[in-house]
Amino acid sequence: MKLALDGMRVIDMSRVFAGPIGAQILGDMGADVIKVERPGVGDDGRAYGLAWVPGRDGIETKLSSFFTAANRNKRSITLNHATPEGQAILRELVKTADVLIENYKVGDLKRFGLDYESLKEINPRLVYCSVTGFGQSGPMAARPGYDGLFQATGGIMAVTGIPDGQPGAGPMKVGPSLVDFMTGHNAALAIMSALLYRERSGEGQYIDIALLDSSVAMVSHIMQDYLISGEAPPRFGNGGNGGGPADIIHCQDGMLYITAGGDAHWRRLTVLMGQPELYDDERFNNNMKRAKLNRVELMEIINTWSRQFTVAKLQEMFDEQSIPAARYNELDEVWDEPQVKYRGLRATTPQPWAASGSVDLIASPLSHMSTTPATIRRAPPLLGEHTAEVLGSLGYDEAAIAGLRDKGVI
Repeated sequence: MKLALDGMRVIDMSRVFAGPIGAQILGDMGADVIKVERPGVGDDGRAYGLAWVPGRDGIETKLSSFFTAANRNKRSITLNHATPEGQAILRELVKTADVLIENYKVGDLKRFGLDYESLKEINPRLVYCSVTGFGQSGPMAARPGYDGLFQATGGIMAVTGIPDGQPGAGPMKVGPSLVDFMTGHNAALAIMSALLYRERSGEGQYIDIALLDSSVAMVSHIMQDYLISGEAPPRFGNGGNGGGPADIIHCQDGMLYITAGGDAHWRRLTVLMGQPELYDDERFNNNMKRAKLNRVELMEIINTWSRQFTVAKLQEMFDEQSIPAARYNELDEVWDEPQVKYRGLRATTPQPWAASGSVDLIASPLSHMSTTPATIRRAPPLLGEHTAEVLGSLGYDEAAIAGLRDKGVI
């Protein structure tokens, strides 16, 4: 299997989620990612989440669900970069590296001579990516930042949640850490662009990635509505943000999501419902009326009709008429979807330290490239699992490694 980033080395000094996701993407594409963690403690993300991979023979894996989702295809070393010995090891690694990713507070690594300006002196081709909440400069740059803060600040919560006037109305956080996730993707995209530029110019560069920037950009076309009109669009709950009808509809035994926003889809839906007169009804004869002005009334009509059918039957009817629809799934039901199985989205990966001998991971969306697909070659590592291996490659013998361990450097 050809790997797009084969031969590239990434030093991942980031923690929690956004930075590790970016490094994981590079690992999926073939890079050798060396994750640098604090001795004894490791990445803060090892303690996050609601589940941990059980270890064999009493081993505590410290593979939380949170950590496991963002750290496959990496080798873990433990290193105290606050010590002169730790700094020396990192500089040796930097000489062999193409990329360094970090998410420490602004200016924190400069105290140890591990900032971009210092490290580019020993490796001018280095691509150095800093991931922070608010960016490297500005009045809020020194603040710490986590996903939920930016869902609040960047506008996502303003357009997510139950519509005003309904019970429980108000802003709502999106469940997953989507700002972190998108920031990690933006970091990976910026890094790969910088590597492409380096191939042409020979120059490395510094990248400043902020969760704030990603959070505002994620509001996307809804924010563009505001920039064009000067008016904030209302929250629509499960309603679509484009055409209508687009919303959850109820069946005898479950729910479907329907998107029939185009006029052609809407016409076919009215015929399927046996109510073709709705197509020209003054309440619903354009997208604005169906999606916004009279959305609640329209959805009541559709739900009265849809409750006559099972999910399977209604999905079949929609498919026959080429009306976009999909069943609502609880998490366990996602993995029963035939297309999810066909696409191989549940990736069972060997993990010798796990009680079961493997761990189930979520496959990369980049795994269907024709020549250089993303692959999963390593399960998320135990804390410091590869310290001796990596230090050995830098010329440290067993005695030197043992000495560093005794001193708390590794």
